Amino acid sequence: MFASPLPSITRAPFGQLPDGRAASLYTLDNGCGLTVCISDFGGIITAIHAPDRHGVRANVTLGHATLAPYLDDRGYLGALIGRHANRIAHGRYEYDGQQVQLDVNDGKNHLHGGRHGLHTALWQGAPSAKASAARLSLTHVSPDGDQGYPGALALTVLYELNRANELLIHFRAECDRATPVSLTSHAYFNLAGQGDILDQRLMIAADHYTPVDAALIPTGAIVPVQGTPFDFRTPHAVGQRIAADHPQLALGGGYDHNFALRPRAYAHPTLAARLHDPGSGRALDVSCTAPGLQFYSGNFLTGGAGQHGYRAGLCLEPQQFPDNPNQPAFPSAMLRPGQVHRSSITYRFHLVD
Repeated sequence: MFASPLPSITRAPFGQLPDGRAASLYTLDNGCGLTVCISDFGGIITAIHAPDRHGVRANVTLGHATLAPYLDDRGYLGALIGRHANRIAHGRYEYDGQQVQLDVNDGKNHLHGGRHGLHTALWQGAPSAKASAARLSLTHVSPDGDQGYPGALALTVLYELNRANELLIHFRAECDRATPVSLTSHAYFNLAGQGDILDQRLMIAADHYTPVDAALIPTGAIVPVQGTPFDFRTPHAVGQRIAADHPQLALGGGYDHNFALRPRAYAHPTLAARLHDPGSGRALDVSCTAPGLQFYSGNFLTGGAGQHGYRAGLCLEPQQFPDNPNQPAFPSAMLRPGQVHRSSITYRFHLVD
């Protein structure tokens, strides 16, 4: 019997930014059939190749083979998101008696850290490998005033692909002025590797969700999923209720909502969602330390030239609740000097008969 290869990581050129800086693409291989490609531009996960029940590998995330399409990508494909994931109403909040105005890049609102958020930063990459995992550490300093956010924010994101077929993402951040911090990955998943995601089965470990208004800003309410199309506590197909006559589904053209995960010890990742493709047998467990999970069913994917099609992938984004700085009933995302933000996401790929 031959031992499987050890985890490894390689680096290759990925193209040039408009200012001439060079981006790189790192390929992490766990030696057990799972590979993940990550760029230092935006920390973008560009590809995840996973085997099906017959050992046939397919790319189970949405991405592009070259840098150029990411430079004008409004879908945030695979990117690191921050400083604050999701929407902040009017790009404005008040803290300690001061009004803070952020970049407005989604109608009248602030979305995913602004038009030049962390998803457009060229991070500093440091690859490494050991017997149990391949690792990529990315560091970046978001300066004072970046997209309107107060203070400098020093960030480290560690990607780790281990032999248990888990991709772990560890976030760490420190600030010199109080600033809201909600960091996540905007990876899109399609476990079939093709087609749409409507027949894939989803479970979300949430008894409540946060409804939104017409601009997709939370109303401030936290309501039960019981008796609504938002009840994913028992696994069922994504498309089973997506066209139901429900005002919340009409607002976003499908699912684009934050689920309030069940209370738990936030220091350790806990199962938040499970996705399963019956055709291939592939399954994905998403565990996290965050209090919320945004489920987005790919409603705004355009399918235009060089783009991924309508509902070709879905996002399961661990996060602080949207519009956090303006919603006193939500768990606070404010980071203050002297504090350290730590959060984690674990994607576990496996097979289900």
